[in-house]
Amino acid sequence: MSLLPAIEVETNSAPEAAVIWLHGLGADGYDFAPIVPELQLPPDMGIRFIFPHAPAMAVTVNNGYVMPAWFDILEMAIDRKVDTAQLLVSAAKISQFVERERQRGIDSRRIVLAGFSQGGAVAYQVGLSYPEPLGGLLAMSTYFATSDSIALSAANRALPIEIHHGTHDPVVPMALGHRADEYLRERGYDVVFRSYPMDHAVCPEQIGHTAEALRRFFGL
Repeated sequence: MSLLPAIEVETNSAPEAAVIWLHGLGADGYDFAPIVPELQLPPDMGIRFIFPHAPAMAVTVNNGYVMPAWFDILEMAIDRKVDTAQLLVSAAKISQFVERERQRGIDSRRIVLAGFSQGGAVAYQVGLSYPEPLGGLLAMSTYFATSDSIALSAANRALPIEIHHGTHDPVVPMALGHRADEYLRERGYDVVFRSYPMDHAVCPEQIGHTAEALRRFFGL
């Protein structure tokens, strides 16, 4: 498989860590790129932010409209059916970005996965099944779509995880965020859960907490 197109933003000319950040349904890699300067991370630590673009495909719940998507969504019920096969294809494509960062000299433990909504579902799959230890996982307004089928990696049983969710989210109900949190805690994962009085979005307070999470993941 060839790499998906992506935007890269480096905080200095010698990156020693990487964040691979996945957008939500219908968006693209440009969606979260403007957040990088708002994080106000230490300029002396080089971080390469990678924002891949999802491929375009028909999405069932949107009447088959073709848009950027990591996988098809078959229904909007809280126990929603998703196109697991395509989700796993997308997860494999994101794993390619992890591999490339390692080839560029970044230790796997300095690679963080982040994802919003659909992108977060893919980030869960990659982060919790990747065969080498990663630096952290940030799951934003999302759900653990493959919790019933994932083969959890022993290498990432100590992976630090942060879950962010809006209390008024009409797209991905916060109950799904709590369900992922409970699943992970029951299995001994290190999870921080934060909620915000917002819908399916990102708020200023959350950006501050995202910066704190990245500092924690990178040991800053």
